[in-house]
Amino acid sequence: MVSGFPTRHFLLPTNHKTNAMQQEEFSPQDSLKVIQSMLEKTREDFSRDDIYFLVWGWITFIACTGQFVLKNLMNYPKHYQVWWIIVIGMVFTIYYSIKKEKTSRVKTYISESMKWLWIGMGISYWVLSMILSKTGWGSTVFPFFILLYGLGTFVSGCFIRFRPLIIGGICAWAIAVGSVFLDYDYQMLAAAAAILFSYIIPAYMLRSKIKSVTA
Repeated sequence: MVSGFPTRHFLLPTNHKTNAMQQEEFSPQDSLKVIQSMLEKTREDFSRDDIYFLVWGWITFIACTGQFVLKNLMNYPKHYQVWWIIVIGMVFTIYYSIKKEKTSRVKTYISESMKWLWIGMGISYWVLSMILSKTGWGSTVFPFFILLYGLGTFVSGCFIRFRPLIIGGICAWAIAVGSVFLDYDYQMLAAAAAILFSYIIPAYMLRSKIKSVTA
């Protein structure tokens, strides 16, 4: 009796044999295999997209080192204009993303999460640039960008369980902290080093690993 009303217990018919068969067919080991296959699929898809890491990695690396050379070795007053090279990366990213979206058939939760992570990272870079354009590009600028380099690669590495990306992100964070104690000019080189360890090297390592697995 509940609240004064009589109650009855209804039992739905179950097929114990079918349930037992389902448990045998989909054991915890099978679940782990499914999860592992999803991770491998995402890692393989991500390795195909390592072109993003390589394009943006090399563009940023060239911009950082190029600005240092223009400012310190050539005494060029508008040394910052080297950053217009990122327009190439933006055009390539838009073109490649549209092309991939048309040909991509299978999407996983992890791959979608990765996509939105890097869309958010791109917006963060843009917002930070707008803030600094208003407040001024003072003596401590590059550590904030290096901080974001580490965040994106660390989370990506955790998503696909690829240790070089995780380590690269941690290295970028360490460089971000260390670059605070450097002069503005040498922060450029610190940013280039962070890009090398968090973007470029892990991307080549992932490409090599996938090739060795699929060979």
